[in-house]
Amino acid sequence: MSVDRLAFTRTMSRVPAPVTVATTADASGRRWGFTGSSFSSLSLDPPLVLICLDKGASTHGAFTSARHFLINVLAHDQSDVALRFAASGVDRFEADDMTPCELGLPGLPEAAARIACTTHEILDGGDHSILVGRVEATHAGERAPLVYSDRTFGRPVPNDQMAATG
Repeated sequence: MSVDRLAFTRTMSRVPAPVTVATTADASGRRWGFTGSSFSSLSLDPPLVLICLDKGASTHGAFTSARHFLINVLAHDQSDVALRFAASGVDRFEADDMTPCELGLPGLPEAAARIACTTHEILDGGDHSILVGRVEATHAGERAPLVYSDRTFGRPVPNDQMAATG
């Protein structure tokens, strides 16, 4: 039995996901980046994370041949960054908000978190490639993360507010 494509995407839109911007630089120093919400920790020993990238994306070749990449977990007020890195045909780095961060890769100083990786493995995931990264360095910021659910951006409810309404 095959699942209806529209029903599947509608159902999956109900699953809250972190909003990230993955960045890398190629051998010539050109910066590349994309917005991704299919991001997760994978293993503690060794420390591994994964992010998924559409095989048809303009950034696919750069990321699948990169030695390192950086995951920027966006802060609650960075939806403009998410939209810019999701757009096609624009200079995603034009806003000049990325600076060299962990491993010298382009990063957002005000991100909720950053995870710098060495490419560990690239797996087939249907119409996506699963980029598995071995974590080399991390930075945990103080800002609340941006989440994506029901085709809109939001932020998690802080624990103290949940306790007050519970």
